[in-house]
Amino acid sequence: MSISRRTLLAATAAAPLTALLSRTAFAAYPDRSVRLVVPFAAGGNADFVARLCGEGMGQALGQSFVVESRPGAGGSLGAGEVARATPDGYTLLTASNGPMTVNPFVQAKLSYDPLKDFVAIGLANLAPHVIALHNSVPAKTLPELIALSKQKSVTIGTSGVGSATHMTLARFNALTGANLTHVPYRGGGALVPDMLAGTINGAMTEMATALPHHNQGKIRILVIASAKRLAQAPDVPTFIEGGVKDFTAASYVGVAAPVKTPADIVSVLEKALMKALADKSAQEKFLKSGAELVPEALQTSKGFGQFIQQDYERMKAAAQVAGLKPE
Repeated sequence: MSISRRTLLAATAAAPLTALLSRTAFAAYPDRSVRLVVPFAAGGNADFVARLCGEGMGQALGQSFVVESRPGAGGSLGAGEVARATPDGYTLLTASNGPMTVNPFVQAKLSYDPLKDFVAIGLANLAPHVIALHNSVPAKTLPELIALSKQKSVTIGTSGVGSATHMTLARFNALTGANLTHVPYRGGGALVPDMLAGTINGAMTEMATALPHHNQGKIRILVIASAKRLAQAPDVPTFIEGGVKDFTAASYVGVAAPVKTPADIVSVLEKALMKALADKSAQEKFLKSGAELVPEALQTSKGFGQFIQQDYERMKAAAQVAGLKPE
């Protein structure tokens, strides 16, 4: 009888300790480095955003965020890898248009469901799309480029088949009758050397990718797909000014995790991302790149989740307008 009592007392005494250990173990998250997977080649806008957010989140949480490029299939390869990763907060996705809300309408077989296999952490960046041209291209205005494309081949690079910029290019061709030739790359950074060399005539890309080279005079940004001109490039007119009514488009970049990641960890990551985005130095870098600052409501897990749902429906409609079908 005394043994049974001692056993019972020991078990009772151990219970709060177990709970304490559980809380202590969670409080230690993250206790090692976190992988932040970019599903595109290094050097593009997604890579730029991932490195800036990873640095800030790492400082907020006291652990390093290792940015890892896993390009391929318009972002689907990297997204699929993260979707299958252990949902413990140590493997995250740099979530953008291509893998999240475009690929379902242009790729017949995805290894993941963008709406079911991820939980949103927060939206970090909105980067308007632009058409940038090599200086050898004679077109100086958007109407001139459209006319030129009907007379001869004009090659325009994008971040890849199924990328956000591919969708924007397809929409533009469909709405204007332009005949710009699509040249897919494995990310925005991958197309830059060929654009600078004149191997391709230009690119439909993010402002962040093109602006540094535009400022150096190596290329010129012909138009920007925003509602109004940006202060960072006041000389660049909008598509709307070029005669394409209500034409706007932007790449978004946020952070997502595998769907079964514990809510407590999602909350920790959400707060770390918001702290990173509140940093004035980071905001200046975003603005300098040509991006627009993201409202706080969209920096949250709930806000970004709703944003993805809404953009999914927008891209579904855009694919129909552009005549794109899963292949």
